[in-house]
Amino acid sequence: MLKIEVEREDDGRWIAEATALPGVLAYGNTEAEAKARAISLALRVMADRIDNGEPLPDEARNLFAA
Repeated sequence: MLKIEVEREDDGRWIAEATALPGVLAYGNTEAEAKARAISLALRVMADRIDNGEPLPDEARNLFAA
């Protein structure tokens, strides 16, 4: 399972990060919005990695049963 860490910035915005996928972080006006954006970005990054034959982080390998 991919972990999403969420923090509130000093300016009031929320930032969410998928720690197992470097660079996957997103801002939102609410905690839920930041999480949703980070999840969406993480899925796009994983799809790109799969398309290019790159490995997924261990935390993401069991997301799908095939």
